[in-house]
Amino acid sequence: MRRSPRAVLLGLGASSALGAAALGLHVRRNMGARRAVLRRLAQRSPHARDGAFANREPGLPRPDLTARQIATMVLRRRRVGLPPRPIPLVTTPPGTDRGRLAVTWFGHTSVLLEVDGRRVLVDPVWSTRTSPVPGFGPRRLHAPPVPVTAVGEPDVVLISHDHYDHLDRPTVVGLARRTAATFVVPLGVGAHLRSWGVAPARIVERDWEEAAAVAGLTFTCLEARHFSGRGLRRNTTQWAAWRVAGPDHAVYVAGDTGASEVHARTGEAHGPFDLTLMPVGAYAELWPDIHTTPEEAVAAHVALRGAVMLPVHWATFALGFHPWAEPAERTLRAARTHGARLALPALGRRLDLSVPDGASGSPWWRAVAPAPVRPDPGGVAASD
Repeated sequence: MRRSPRAVLLGLGASSALGAAALGLHVRRNMGARRAVLRRLAQRSPHARDGAFANREPGLPRPDLTARQIATMVLRRRRVGLPPRPIPLVTTPPGTDRGRLAVTWFGHTSVLLEVDGRRVLVDPVWSTRTSPVPGFGPRRLHAPPVPVTAVGEPDVVLISHDHYDHLDRPTVVGLARRTAATFVVPLGVGAHLRSWGVAPARIVERDWEEAAAVAGLTFTCLEARHFSGRGLRRNTTQWAAWRVAGPDHAVYVAGDTGASEVHARTGEAHGPFDLTLMPVGAYAELWPDIHTTPEEAVAAHVALRGAVMLPVHWATFALGFHPWAEPAERTLRAARTHGARLALPALGRRLDLSVPDGASGSPWWRAVAPAPVRPDPGGVAASD
């Protein structure tokens, strides 16, 4: 029986409406907890006012740019930040090792830490895009080195804050279903996890300067200079750095941070650290106080009294306006200036840092983007 044009249009309209409703539900679920829930949680914190968290240091001045200039920068950033060649990956699963001090970097800030026999998975993001909307938002520049199912059983999943490039609903939900890990998160972030079906008993929330003993490690929530939010409203949950300490080793997980006096205070109160995970990418004049430059990251590592620094928050997503390898090259130069030791594993490679004088990696990214040639003070071309 032939359907009338009107019936066809009505059917198409109904299908479109159902599709839009399904998309809206999917986006809303990705965004996490409702604002009213987050506001109630924020009222528990001395670092929040009127339902919003805040940095202790005032913001820095922004450049006076027009909306058109900013739009042009945003539209060009993926092209500017693309690697010129495919990014090499180590695709061997990390196995079940439980070292004294080891690290496997999967890209951006997703890291598997081994600290005194315990395994901590930091900011796991395995999705293709960092956005609540399917098909939109920053896209990966490389595949994950291994599937998240091949990472093994973490004792703890540690989250620094709720931005999409650090808190990924599909990855979190998968880990909650497949593992028995405890989720250690800043205050308010637990509400997102509970809205996604993670059992409340598996979630540990802390505010700045609060600690929790989990799986034989001590997790101390520390001040950072950043912001939060998964929707139009900012600062609805706390953002944090973390001290992860076992009986013999301590690791500093910076998450996202801008340059801040807090790093010296943290180094004095909670250091030294055997390893620091410091963000070196996505810096820009548009946000001078929420993402460290490579030079600021190395200076913060020194102020924290760190022994070895792993540069993170680069290589995986084009979030800033700089060339792909620029953060790594600038970090290398800054580390030489400060005499800082770097851990430079290729993506997916495990480094055992507990071995005296053990391998700490090399500038692997130069197989993708060779080091730029710079004139040295004597007028002779030089490269790092």
